[in-house]
Amino acid sequence: MAATLPPVGRRTVEALLSSYAKGLKDRRLVLVHGRYATGAPAEFTTTLGEETRRVRVSHQSSVLGILGEWARHQDKAADGDVLVVTTGLGDDQLGWDLRGHAVRRRTLTVDNAEIVMQRFGASSLDPRMHAREEAWLLEALLEAEPGQGWERCAGVLTRDAAVRALVVARLGLGGDGDGAATPAQDVAVDADTLLVWSRTPAGPMRFAELGDTERAELKRWLGETAGPAVPVLLSLVEAGRGHDAMALGLLGAVLRDPAADPDTVLAVGGLFGQVMPRRSELHVFTEAVEGTLVRWIGEAHGNAHARRRVFAVLDRADQLAADAGLTRSLTTNRFLPSSFTAQLRRVTAAAARQDPAAARAALDELNEHTLVRLHADRHLAASMAVRAARWLALPRPEVRSVAAGVRSHLADWGWADRATAVLWAGDPGGDPVAAGDFRALYEAVKARRERLDEEFAGRLAAWAEHATAPFPGGCLLVENVLAEAVRPVAATGAAPLLLVLDGMSSAVAVQLGEEAEREGWTEAVPTPAEGQPPMRQAAVSMLPSVTEVSRTSLLTGSATRGGQAVETTGFTAFWKAHRKEAVLFHKAGIGGDAGRYLSEEVMAALATDAVVGVVLNTIDDALDKGQQGQRTRWSLDDITYLRELLATAKGYGRPVVLVADHGHVLERGTGAASAAAGTGPAAARWRTGAADEGEVLLTGPRVAEGGGTIVAPWREDIRYTGRRAGYHGGASLAEVTVPVLVLLPDKALMPKGWEALPRERAVPAWWQAQHPEPVAAPAADATQEQQKPAGKARTGSRRPAPEGEGLFAETDVASPTGDGKAAPAAPASLGARVVASEVYEAQKEYVRKAPEAKVVAAVVDALADAGETMSPAALAAAVSATGRVRRNIDGFITTLQRLLNVEGYPVLGFIDAGHTVRLDVKLLRDQFFPEESK
Repeated sequence: MAATLPPVGRRTVEALLSSYAKGLKDRRLVLVHGRYATGAPAEFTTTLGEETRRVRVSHQSSVLGILGEWARHQDKAADGDVLVVTTGLGDDQLGWDLRGHAVRRRTLTVDNAEIVMQRFGASSLDPRMHAREEAWLLEALLEAEPGQGWERCAGVLTRDAAVRALVVARLGLGGDGDGAATPAQDVAVDADTLLVWSRTPAGPMRFAELGDTERAELKRWLGETAGPAVPVLLSLVEAGRGHDAMALGLLGAVLRDPAADPDTVLAVGGLFGQVMPRRSELHVFTEAVEGTLVRWIGEAHGNAHARRRVFAVLDRADQLAADAGLTRSLTTNRFLPSSFTAQLRRVTAAAARQDPAAARAALDELNEHTLVRLHADRHLAASMAVRAARWLALPRPEVRSVAAGVRSHLADWGWADRATAVLWAGDPGGDPVAAGDFRALYEAVKARRERLDEEFAGRLAAWAEHATAPFPGGCLLVENVLAEAVRPVAATGAAPLLLVLDGMSSAVAVQLGEEAEREGWTEAVPTPAEGQPPMRQAAVSMLPSVTEVSRTSLLTGSATRGGQAVETTGFTAFWKAHRKEAVLFHKAGIGGDAGRYLSEEVMAALATDAVVGVVLNTIDDALDKGQQGQRTRWSLDDITYLRELLATAKGYGRPVVLVADHGHVLERGTGAASAAAGTGPAAARWRTGAADEGEVLLTGPRVAEGGGTIVAPWREDIRYTGRRAGYHGGASLAEVTVPVLVLLPDKALMPKGWEALPRERAVPAWWQAQHPEPVAAPAADATQEQQKPAGKARTGSRRPAPEGEGLFAETDVASPTGDGKAAPAAPASLGARVVASEVYEAQKEYVRKAPEAKVVAAVVDALADAGETMSPAALAAAVSATGRVRRNIDGFITTLQRLLNVEGYPVLGFIDAGHTVRLDVKLLRDQFFPEESK
């Protein structure tokens, strides 16, 4: 039996020619012992020394064949061309006449090890590579050499380095398709890289086309080097499932449950087919796929290409799951779009049945889904549903007066309006089941809000008959805003910027205030009476709540009506009467020319000590034409010129007062023009005549239209003109309430008798995510509460005894339990445990003057109760509650970091560009109670 000839490829031929380049100067024939690979190019050019030579290769098994090839070459080839003949004939068979024309006058033997060493520029090879079992590696290295050659190693070529170079070249991991763009040692060869590679068009095919031995050896090496997930991946590639490998890995997560039913196991096995790995191998592969997808999802935020890459895998996984009947088994999966929708449905279903605790639990589950970041709009809708459910679970609120109504609307009910704007839009993902739940929840919130509007309208009608600027009935009137909200700010010595956002409702105002706080503004409010919470100021608009009367009254400081000329004259006169210069800008005077966003006049005015007023019409314009872009929320960027004006004001150290002239209601598609629309002048939300259902008759000195008497609807679905995006002029809380937000660039500009309003105090408790779920009061209790007469507070009532008064303090007296035994002491709080720990005592050695233990404990407890984050202003309030005042809160937090950040671990610190303080509770427990974390 004849011996098998060693294979010879193009790279081997080139290596031989390079080795014997000197002999080719006077020789044009090269005889090689071996067989030229089938499919290899018969002709090519190569560089020998400094010359480019043309090479023709032919395999011949007889002397006559070789002589014929040589004769043809001599006749037809150019002088510099080289003929390479591979053959199995020995030198004794060829004879001297033929061998005399050949390089070295003999048949050259291919030594793959020698050639590999030469091609890598190595001084020697790893001894293991000389073994017979490694012949595949040497042959593969010669065959796979990139066009630019192997990266030179200038030393011993180890087996690992050689296999790594081969993997990079064979799989095309180097960046340009042939493995040469990036040095092999700089290419990450790990599961993540190979999963990315499996999604390339040609990558898996390159591996599948390799010989059996080489594939098996590369799979073995990659499993040892890149981890046990890689052999599973490569097995799928060999089976032609490489493009689906990541999708299949995701579906394998269903077998994490040891109790997975046989049908599920069978379905997964059917998807993997003959390459079904063992469960342990599948778990490792699934984890690798999930890790890669987490990174991809992080990159996909704001990156359209990366987003498409993510959903190409996830959508394919969903399709495979549906085909295999696995969708129901994967509803708790953290990656699939179908599981995101299923978890979203659980949130909306619980919220729709007004079960806030179940809705919150479902939302917590949804929060763990990796697609939350990519489906931020759908997650926002789910969050709003939970908040709405919380609000509905609270005892039904009442409107006790106009003043209390507008204040409560800005502080609480307007947040419900903010939620309903999102609920009304439904699920941005278009899921019909979730959409139905959103609709049901919207209707429930709307019904409660309508009851409040009806109550408010009744209070408004009685109040309007007698209310005037001197006798406002406890209300802040829109014409008194300059005197009562803006003048105190101006009295600090820094001229304020008054920004009038025409038509800004409470729902819009709270969103803008939230964003302004994140950008470094400190919101200020008048210090409330003892025992009362700090609240934003809310004024009452003129009636009807339209621009012609409310904005003019706001800017002139008196109840009047008129246009821009009246507003400008009145604004200047008001401030002149208080010995200050003032200038007012309307729409036409705000925008700048080429190269300037704001006009030169606005910029010049802001650089002076004058009070500057600017009227922004974006919101009011949107009511006529429809809001462009996001329909469910407003941001600083949505209001033309607002962000630029805020930035310029901060640059000049100016306080800013954001105020509306009136609010608005939105068109929800359920209203139609009232049959009474023809009565009186053409206005969207007020008319003259007699009041009908959903309307109220308003009369008195504050009614500036209709001869002092008008009819205005309190129901939002009543209008008297054609359909628009929104309306104002009616008697609803959303239209009559005038939000007032005072923003300071520096706390040093705090007006006398005012205080900072931390973010946490500005947000209703039911809105905050970490707030415990409210429990609805029993029906009997609620009825009794509603039947209680609303009497006046007794001025002579006894005040409660202060804590600690009497012979014994309350904390010294044990309360008896039902069985007569003393009640057990309440467990110590986290903060109290921290300051009592040995670790804390040791940390105090690093602080020259540590704060009192009760202050530190109060800070820890406040942050833990608030969900680990608080604004610095809220933290200062928590410190003040202990009886200690910290004016330099930043310095105080730095001191706390020395106490709590054991060995430099970031237990306490600033996030959000310094606007939020964060306590890592888990890390705190690990550092101060290490025995509990074991």
